[in-house]
Amino acid sequence: MNQLAFMAFSLNGADAEKFLQGQVTVHVERLPENQSRYTAICDLKGRIHFGLWLKKISVQHFELVTTLDQAEEFSKHIKKFGAFSKMQLVQIGAVFPSMVDHNTEFSSTETDINAWQIQAIQSGQAWITQPTEHLFQPQELRLHQREGVHFDKGCYLGQEIVARLWFKAKPKHWLHLLQGNGAAPAPAAQLHKDIDVVNSIAVENGYLALVIAKPDALTELNLTVLDLPAHLNGDVARPQA
Repeated sequence: MNQLAFMAFSLNGADAEKFLQGQVTVHVERLPENQSRYTAICDLKGRIHFGLWLKKISVQHFELVTTLDQAEEFSKHIKKFGAFSKMQLVQIGAVFPSMVDHNTEFSSTETDINAWQIQAIQSGQAWITQPTEHLFQPQELRLHQREGVHFDKGCYLGQEIVARLWFKAKPKHWLHLLQGNGAAPAPAAQLHKDIDVVNSIAVENGYLALVIAKPDALTELNLTVLDLPAHLNGDVARPQA
């Protein structure tokens, strides 16, 4: 399994906010400044293509972080779709994650990425890598419970399907935290036809993993289901009036 690493970019220019508003699942115009927020760029089927940490410095200046294995494709995507926008994407370089007040922040100072992975997985902070592109919908990842997707913003890639699932249906599979024995399974591995691995990390006597699963399927395997933080432990469906 490749070592996890991250790449930072800056997006600057008069059209930066407007462009991102039409790309990512989060409401960019309402983002507080100088706080990293994990969000997504979806494909036309409403599944997450790129996962990214987005920080709004100002309406004309944003910092973006992706996993290293998505960085090149992400850069090409932004430059393709933003070719006629007044802005510039610049690759900053490698950055390292740490947990700050239960959120992930990045800096150029090297950190223990394995320790961060354990903390992120335990707190339900799933992230997308190249093997898990195009597999999961934002709601399945509980991204709305992390304030990474809003259902009252304008159009963005895949918005119609993401909104339809929210307003007219309910996911059959969604994010759970597991503890298992043996080697840590790879991202996108299937533990069961209804259990797909998003992230995992080896720990003492086994592994921890965030999976997208149908709840009934979890009872069929010899795995321990752990509680997520309170804000991620509820029903993923839209509350009924």
